[in-house]
Amino acid sequence: MTFTLLPAVDVVNGRAVRLDQGEAGTERDYGDPLEAARRWRDEGAQWLHFVDLDAAFGRGSNHELMAEITRTIGIDVELTGGIRDTASLERALGTGARRVNIGTAALREPEWTADMIRRHGDAIAVDIAVREEDGQWRTKGDGWTSDGGDVWEVLEFFDAAGCARFVVTDVSRDGTLTGPNVDLLRGISAATDAFVTASGGIAQLDDVSQLSQYEGEGIDSAIIGTALYEGRFTLREALRAVERSEKNL
Repeated sequence: MTFTLLPAVDVVNGRAVRLDQGEAGTERDYGDPLEAARRWRDEGAQWLHFVDLDAAFGRGSNHELMAEITRTIGIDVELTGGIRDTASLERALGTGARRVNIGTAALREPEWTADMIRRHGDAIAVDIAVREEDGQWRTKGDGWTSDGGDVWEVLEFFDAAGCARFVVTDVSRDGTLTGPNVDLLRGISAATDAFVTASGGIAQLDDVSQLSQYEGEGIDSAIIGTALYEGRFTLREALRAVERSEKNL
């Protein structure tokens, strides 16, 4: 099995939460982030997606918790949230994280981000949150509140810079349990040589199975959050669904 599932641990004030469409103030509390991380690991996760939402919104940091989970969990960790400059990036990489995602800074400081990609290779992913506005897909930064430009132009720039992976979120789907935007994900995957991680909207096992069918197109992984926390299915069930889907390819 090569299609990867990354259970999400989004953290606010040291608590695991989920947001509705990424909006601050819509947090639903799901308890201790370390307990959640251990649960996903024990159910078979090979990767964990950790989001420091306080850092992303510019109102604090959960770095010590992030470092503890990364150090002790025993599986690969992808970190994101508040990576704004070389110092914060090096601090995140210093936790032992396998990968760090750059979001807002990639939109504001594309040349710096391209330099970090050249330095660190596939340890850097570009995190692209998008929202459709007036028929156009626009990138979003600053906790998904500011406009970062046309998504296709952003993709073209970072594809040329050698970005190995884009983490793509349709903001309108995130935390809503309305299903992933498969058409958008496939369109983005077709426009880049990089791998694509799907994020946002997964609600049922069929969504997981469907996404895994496009691994050959470059969509090789998916982040799952709310569906797991709400008990729509377990991570074990999702991993089995991927395995069955891949056997049928």
